[in-house]
Amino acid sequence: MVAPVRFEVSCEDAYDYLIDPANRAQWQSSLRDVVDVVGPDGVVGQTWTDVTTARVRPHMELTDADRPHRWSERGTWRGFFATLTLTFTPVGTFCDVGVSMHVGGTGVARPVAAVLNRLAPAAVRSDLRRAAKIVARKE
Repeated sequence: MVAPVRFEVSCEDAYDYLIDPANRAQWQSSLRDVVDVVGPDGVVGQTWTDVTTARVRPHMELTDADRPHRWSERGTWRGFFATLTLTFTPVGTFCDVGVSMHVGGTGVARPVAAVLNRLAPAAVRSDLRRAAKIVARKE
């Protein structure tokens, strides 16, 4: 679990911003774009493709959505898979966004996935801090 990031907006506003694939490239440092979005925003089963700065294109799927409390996604690419769950906890008029995640791999991807699993939480927390700043400016 990554230490939560404080968003100076309501949990509804934080949730709505973070879950929208159209916003992802604004706050996720590893993304150049999100393409091939199928299904409505925030509805379990929605899928899309992340276009990363490393030219990796994982297939993503929204696997859990309980606005404004929690959402989860799963990504797969070749021998890699990753899950990410964000939880939204009200703190007065603000919202703490917590993260749990896991990166795994099969075959030759397994050792690389183990390294990514250790490094990714810091990157995700940094991305969430960026998102919190963006959302605060929109208010």
